[in-house]
Amino acid sequence: MEQIVRKAYAKINLGLDVLRRREDGYHEVKMIMQTVGIFDTLTFVKKEAPGIFLRVDNKELSGGKENLIYRAAELLMKKAGVEQGVEITLEKRIPIAAGMAGGSTDAAAALHGINELFALGYSLEELQALGVTLGADIPYCLAGGTALSEGIGEILTKLPSPPQCTLVVAKPDINVSTKFVYENLHANTLMYHPDIDGMTAAIREGSLQGITDRLGNVLETVTIREYPIIEQIKDLMKQAGAENALMSGSGPTVFGIFTKEEAAKRAAALIREKQLAGQVFVTCFV
Repeated sequence: MEQIVRKAYAKINLGLDVLRRREDGYHEVKMIMQTVGIFDTLTFVKKEAPGIFLRVDNKELSGGKENLIYRAAELLMKKAGVEQGVEITLEKRIPIAAGMAGGSTDAAAALHGINELFALGYSLEELQALGVTLGADIPYCLAGGTALSEGIGEILTKLPSPPQCTLVVAKPDINVSTKFVYENLHANTLMYHPDIDGMTAAIREGSLQGITDRLGNVLETVTIREYPIIEQIKDLMKQAGAENALMSGSGPTVFGIFTKEEAAKRAAALIREKQLAGQVFVTCFV
């Protein structure tokens, strides 16, 4: 095979709790991760000349060694002793610095893509063990779907797919530093923790209301304080008919869960009309 194409799907957090800050500086988390139908596209082409040639269609992103795609490809190719080169082209659609694991899912697609292109034969578990050395979300992004994520994000329990619905995903024109959010979160003084166990049970029971009733993200306590527009978008979505709305990851992206597609489309149009977000998607769970 000389060329392959992979889709790299974005994720949202249906629930995100931070239990404590560990002595190594990482935060111990308990999250429900969910893939959604917004994706980047990566094309991989074999080259005879050695090396990694990365082309990106977004000026905000580096095409060099700083990019997680490059680092993931380099890591696997070195480990496997691949002597040929590869050209990787990224078509970026997932919002950047948005709390949707855009960089991590691209890195996961790079690991899958290189593994397939060069017929290396690594298992999912082997790729996950490599991926976690680059980022805590990468093991999840390699598997996708619905999962309970624990530890620093690397301990994954696969869950059934939740009931289908329509999502509105809106990213306001601000970029949020994950590092800043976690540095300003004081896990030991949090008064509220989302019911992740209850949500896990609701997912297993196939109860959409059980899921929407329990949406929660402790990182909102930091990000919304800095960027009140996040709360404005959440409120608008709920007023427009969302069962509930939540910030994803460290933000600033907000998603709303709708049972009626028409209501979702109206909410998306309202967000655009009021210019609350530059990137607005109507999508679904994947």
